[in-house]
Amino acid sequence: MNSVQRAGLLPQVKIGVVAVSRDCFPESLSVGRRKALMEAYTQKYGGEGVYECPVCIVESEIHMVQALEDIRKNGCNALCVYLGNFGPEISETLLAKHFDGPAMYIAAAEETQENLTGGRGDAYCGMLNASYNLKLRNVKAYIPEKPVGTAQECADRIHEFIPIARALVGLGDLKIISFGPRPLNFMACNAPIKQLFNLGVEIEENSELDLFEAFKKHEGDERIPAKVQEMAAELGAGNRKPEILPRLAQYELTLLDWVRDHRGYRKYVALAGKCWPAFQTQFGFVPCYVNSRLTGMGIPVSCEVDIYGCLSEFIGTCVSGDVVTLLDINNTVPGDMYRESIQGKFSYAHGDTFMGFHCGNTNAGKLTSCSMKYQMIMARALPEEVTQGTLEGDIVPGDITFYRLQSTADNLLRAYIAQGEVLPVATRSFGSIGVFAIPEMGRFYRHVLIEKNFPHHGAVAFGHFGKALYEVFKYIGVPVEDLDYNRPKGVLYSTENPFA
Repeated sequence: MNSVQRAGLLPQVKIGVVAVSRDCFPESLSVGRRKALMEAYTQKYGGEGVYECPVCIVESEIHMVQALEDIRKNGCNALCVYLGNFGPEISETLLAKHFDGPAMYIAAAEETQENLTGGRGDAYCGMLNASYNLKLRNVKAYIPEKPVGTAQECADRIHEFIPIARALVGLGDLKIISFGPRPLNFMACNAPIKQLFNLGVEIEENSELDLFEAFKKHEGDERIPAKVQEMAAELGAGNRKPEILPRLAQYELTLLDWVRDHRGYRKYVALAGKCWPAFQTQFGFVPCYVNSRLTGMGIPVSCEVDIYGCLSEFIGTCVSGDVVTLLDINNTVPGDMYRESIQGKFSYAHGDTFMGFHCGNTNAGKLTSCSMKYQMIMARALPEEVTQGTLEGDIVPGDITFYRLQSTADNLLRAYIAQGEVLPVATRSFGSIGVFAIPEMGRFYRHVLIEKNFPHHGAVAFGHFGKALYEVFKYIGVPVEDLDYNRPKGVLYSTENPFA
């Protein structure tokens, strides 16, 4: 179990499974198929987080109300509507309309050629009418790529819905707390906040002076020594600047208390913080290490007041159930490094590779080894002693998903998702950094990141989660034409020159 899960700060999803039946079809089909579905789910996934609504098979609007009352009473915050046969178009779509949470629709396949008279359910046809009626009512619902299947296949679809539902539930109860404004000469992460409200996200914007006042009030906090010991134990031999730990501990306690006192009626919080140019001289350190620790607790923190960056991090944390990070899509891999460490060892062209970097905000658990010391870029212009507190190390090799949700300057939602990996190649550099490889990255960089005006910050989830992220972004309203991915060779982007 990772630190995010231990902290208990991720949304917990409980899916209520409601079976429906059209009154001119045998109700017994839906009853038996729901029973088989739940048995298949329990056998394969243990049954945790899924509730079978036993009150009724929904055939009418009255049944719909009864089913909704039951799943609400039993703590369900996500809904699975299961068409055991053709299904009742009105009441089955009213289920999603009146349920306050994400909803999914799946349907039963026919089991055997030996029972295609009295035992034929026609849910394959019914799913078409369900989708049509959802559109008529302007009701959002998740319909998987393969929505009609056997009990075992539908059990898999429910399991795949859990991380999607977790992100959607989380967004509906999220507050982003920012301390800003953005640093001078840093327009890259500027974006309108209107889309946050459209997504159901609350935001609290503060000045860094507010934060500094709260920090000063934590001087001498009796919890600081214990927090210092906690940090020292995590850093181990990488604790290069132990003298700075009391101030970092004071800052971490300040943020945690701010989250506690300012979350209001929201369950989940993400932070968009400021770290330069006046932060170092006034606070006397840089916040990178503390940011990495809070992210590990399930409170994602973005640098440089990147509000949509921390929103993206939160979504990735919900989907992956793990720590995420936020990195600059930073620099090219030198030719000699590519030839020595990548060419012939991995199936990537030079243009598929790049380095992802940030000063030191990646959680220690996602670094091969780490050391906490000064921030080299900032130390070029400031006394080194006020730039302590960054966490340096190479990022752990393995599968990753690079992604971002962003509002454009004219208040439109866009997103991208690209799956790849961090290569086991020593970076020979500084900061939290890794050598990344994403198939066809060069084309993706030009025709998505540049063409669609995305900022240089990208969120990183540790694993391949593109499928779930894609469905989350679709569900919340990102138009499919603005939901980009790294297209394979031979599949052109709309702006790509076919003669190049």
